[in-house]
Amino acid sequence: MAQTLQIVAGTRTSRLALWQTETVCELLRSNNAGLSTVLHHFTTTGDKTLNRPLAEIGGKGLFTAELEKALRESDIDIAVHSLKDLPVEEPAGITTGAIVGRADVRDVLITGGRSSLIDLPAGAVVGTSSPRRRALLLAYRPDLTVRSIRGNVETRIRKVVEGDGAEEYDACVLAGAGVTRLEMEEQISQWLPLEVMLPAPGQGALAVQCRSDDERVLQLLAEIDNAPVRAAVSAERAFLAGLGGGCSAPIAALGVPDGDRLHLIALVASVDGDRIIQVESDGAVDEAEGLGFRAALEALERGAGDFLDHE
Repeated sequence: MAQTLQIVAGTRTSRLALWQTETVCELLRSNNAGLSTVLHHFTTTGDKTLNRPLAEIGGKGLFTAELEKALRESDIDIAVHSLKDLPVEEPAGITTGAIVGRADVRDVLITGGRSSLIDLPAGAVVGTSSPRRRALLLAYRPDLTVRSIRGNVETRIRKVVEGDGAEEYDACVLAGAGVTRLEMEEQISQWLPLEVMLPAPGQGALAVQCRSDDERVLQLLAEIDNAPVRAAVSAERAFLAGLGGGCSAPIAALGVPDGDRLHLIALVASVDGDRIIQVESDGAVDEAEGLGFRAALEALERGAGDFLDHE
């Protein structure tokens, strides 16, 4: 008789966070007969503070701190996040037990009707709170006005499509993964080419956190871990870590696995997009982190330190 197990999963309350957590729970149940899952809902500081850019109020950790506290206190067994939202430094006592799949890594443009980024008129207001997206938008179209925009995926799309009084946007840029997971593809005006908008490290992948000493959960998560994706994102996040990890500079990276080899393309930009330092490197999949750190060292040797702000 199969052993009955229960996993308590912590999740933020947005539709996207719920989709991500339920997807992981379904994977776990499909791999383990008799396993049941329960959701524990959280509203994080990042969800509550919507009137200021993330970089001003504490960065990515604002979306994870409450769930990590619940993990440490054994109130939940796992927490599911968009990997790009996780700081590179793993908190004490917590580990990433699984990297689950990866959706399309590209960003998308949402507009009120125009078909592409090149079609936006000079001075058009594009919403994003990402330093990376801001810099790469301005590198491609320095005549645009880039303005901070906060809220969940649906809110940001609504601000563009329907208007929002004091906050008027002609377009916004979002991760395509979130838009497609919410089945809102009809709102996409353009999938932005990687040559224009290289993604954030880890974009499109889901990360499952658990306690580092929880052998039962670690074993369950090992069964759903995607090794090629883990290698790719390990290189990307090592690049970010090699640059300091906590900095708010515009940083992008994409690892592309091919059998036992891995190709990494990464960049650091000035906040205004005026200067971009791009590096590319190849190596073995099992040396993914080393590949990312070496790429970061090359970027620093070429002057990337000028763009980094570690305050």
